Amino acid sequence: MHILDHIGLNVSDYARSKAFYGKALAPLGISLAMEWGKAAGYGRGPKPEFWIGEGTGSFQQEEQLRPITPVHVCFDAGSREAVDAFHRAALAAGGRDFGAPGIRAHYHPSYYGAFVLDPDGHNVEAVCHAAPAAPKKAAAKPAKKAAAKPAKKPAKKPAAKPARRPKKR
Repeated sequence: MHILDHIGLNVSDYARSKAFYGKALAPLGISLAMEWGKAAGYGRGPKPEFWIGEGTGSFQQEEQLRPITPVHVCFDAGSREAVDAFHRAALAAGGRDFGAPGIRAHYHPSYYGAFVLDPDGHNVEAVCHAAPAAPKKAAAKPAKKAAAKPAKKPAKKPAAKPARRPKKR
């Protein structure tokens, strides 16, 4: 069970950030699930788990938003290929490289992540914790059976000679 149900980030330009996250998160199977005013919620289904929004939320004061303090958010990628695809898509969407895809052994031996900075400087990461897949072995070829020797035909018995009649003496 996850410890967070959802989280939200403040952004300075809603349209720009919505376009960025729509493209950057697509390789991870994450898409826009809900939109409400200048807020967009993304998820891997109908429930939004990651929100972005411009302006104050019900709990914020305007002075709290003047400088947007960048935060770090990390998305579960599910595979190393998805991490690579996220990084490419995020850069193509206008993100700035903050760490190319690769192993981060200082976290743990299988930690494979990539980092980009979004338009507001938020550190956005995709990670895969799975160990690399073992190289696939070539399928073993079935052992060749020794060429079957043709069955020996039973030796032909010489044709029976006609019975000889005893010689008369």
